[in-house]
Amino acid sequence: MEDTVILVDESGAEVGVAEKMAAHRTARLHRAFSIFIFHPDGRMLLQQRAAGKYHSAGLWTNACCSHPRPGESTADAAHRRLQEEMGFDCELEEIFHFTYQARLDNGLSEHEYDHVFIGAFDGTPSPNPDEAGDWKWIAVDELQQDVQSHPEQYTHWFRLALDRVLYHREGNPRL
Repeated sequence: MEDTVILVDESGAEVGVAEKMAAHRTARLHRAFSIFIFHPDGRMLLQQRAAGKYHSAGLWTNACCSHPRPGESTADAAHRRLQEEMGFDCELEEIFHFTYQARLDNGLSEHEYDHVFIGAFDGTPSPNPDEAGDWKWIAVDELQQDVQSHPEQYTHWFRLALDRVLYHREGNPRL
């Protein structure tokens, strides 16, 4: 069950399920989520994907990203995976969704209907080393400069969502 993703159509409606690696090999559109966490002082939490991840290993990305299980709401999955990956949970708000497709390493592809959540946290993460090889809080202006200078060090979905997340946050700075 954990290795199964929810297949969706272009409007996000569920159309079936598939084994996760098969969906990534054949670029089947499936439901995913990305969580962006901000410290109250404005910095963003990043994780570096663990070296053993099946794609995008070693790249920097948002605090957490994954797929809901069949029968699990995307919001419930977001809370579950934030705890499993980074060792904490917090209030989350879904702010938008987007669809993207990208060729990855290892002959895999992403084709995801990605629900984007934001939240606030002022503690110290306790990441699962199988998920995150490292983590850091980073000032937004420093992050934007680094993404522009070194885009290859960041995941595809992170680079695609970052500006929209920051735009939303400007209108709601408590997050």
